[in-house]
Amino acid sequence: MPWCIFITRRVSYPLSDEQVKGMLMKYDKNRDGRISKQQVRLAFKEMGLHFCRWKAGKAARFADKNGDGYINEDEMSELVHYASKWGFRIY
Repeated sequence: MPWCIFITRRVSYPLSDEQVKGMLMKYDKNRDGRISKQQVRLAFKEMGLHFCRWKAGKAARFADKNGDGYINEDEMSELVHYASKWGFRIY
């Protein structure tokens, strides 16, 4: 009886800015249109980013232009642009 060996290849695809934004906004649990630094950290962790606490702090400080401690809809593009340099990917 012959048997076969299947070799699988792992292929990754980079996420677009809109996909990253959509993933981040899933952490807006109260649906007020903004996410906190803690929610950014949780999102980064669940997206598989290493050093997520440090990276979330840097990203939130960069994107939070009005200094209120939250990333709102107007600031979200800054957060996505900043975070995209770490290369979120789908495997």
